[in-house]
Amino acid sequence: MKKLITEKDIYNAAKQSDIILISRDDILTPSAKDKIKELGLKVIDKEEAERLGEETSSFSKTGIPDKIVIGGDHTGFKAKNIISKLLIDKGFKVTDVGTYDEKSCDYPDFAFAAAKKVQSGEADFGILIDATGIPSAITANKLNGIRAATCYNEFSARSSKEHNNANILVLGARALGEETIKSILEVWLTAKFEGGRHQKRLDKITGIEKKYR
Repeated sequence: MKKLITEKDIYNAAKQSDIILISRDDILTPSAKDKIKELGLKVIDKEEAERLGEETSSFSKTGIPDKIVIGGDHTGFKAKNIISKLLIDKGFKVTDVGTYDEKSCDYPDFAFAAAKKVQSGEADFGILIDATGIPSAITANKLNGIRAATCYNEFSARSSKEHNNANILVLGARALGEETIKSILEVWLTAKFEGGRHQKRLDKITGIEKKYR
């Protein structure tokens, strides 16, 4: 049965993956085709993808930057290890800047180390974990060009990427459960910056950085 695929369908699909699966009988509207070009999406024949067994999960690496730096203090040590393993298993290149045990330590050291790698381009984006997710974000955001977002549910994670183009995700290990952390991480990794009016607002933030730092 033929299916009409609209611009809205493409927009919603792009939130989950950079790959769009389309059957041979599907019909793309002109606006849908424009949206595909605008977002730089890859269109794959659904039947062919099934034949090849192509991976198209929400953690699909196609088009997603793969260099991640991760760090956190002693309160986030266990969660950091869980997240690191998850990302490595999915094929991401993870750089761990510490801490490497549960001995009491100072969160600014690790937040700064991770943020520097994102700022320099050594990492595409970062993940920080402390007790609440607040102090590491405060530290990281002292660096020009860093947009560290403390996220506490899927909505805040999605918004931080779609509206704020956050380049560091900050999580609270003592404020969130393990499964919630995994869910937030998945949403944050796959969400896309929407640009437009949101870019105008980010430009104002950049202007403030340039003037006062």
